[in-house]
Amino acid sequence: MPKYLIGLCAALGFTATMALGSAFGQQEAKVAEPEELVNDEGVPLYAVRDGKVDQGTYNGYRRYASSCHVCHGPDGLGSSFAPALTDSLKRMDYWQFTDVVTNGRTNLGATGDRVMPTFGTDPNVMTNLADIYRYLKARSDEKIGRGRPERFKSAS
Repeated sequence: MPKYLIGLCAALGFTATMALGSAFGQQEAKVAEPEELVNDEGVPLYAVRDGKVDQGTYNGYRRYASSCHVCHGPDGLGSSFAPALTDSLKRMDYWQFTDVVTNGRTNLGATGDRVMPTFGTDPNVMTNLADIYRYLKARSDEKIGRGRPERFKSAS
């Protein structure tokens, strides 16, 4: 089975586990309800209007800041510990991103191993993975700048 499918199955399995847990009286995790912006292949999309972002992209910024920026630096620009995700997403699609976040990765470099830990069981990451991707993709595509983005009101 291709690795990206393993990552997707892990993400879907995690969601199913959360639903089953709530059916048996366990406390259900609180998940933000992002706008359903996806293409025909199920790849999350972002929306930027007058420099403001949709709810999902805004949530992605918040989740990135709480779980990813320690290693990958502020605004996805990288650090001495991990690469700039704004550059990585120029070469990596959503399914590859999902696989790496879910399963982790080890790269051999000139200065030793670089290890991306697995986040496949972290509810703060897995239930918000599409939003994190939206935020980083908007940064990678240079549609939003550094710092906390403003969000626009959805038409609901």
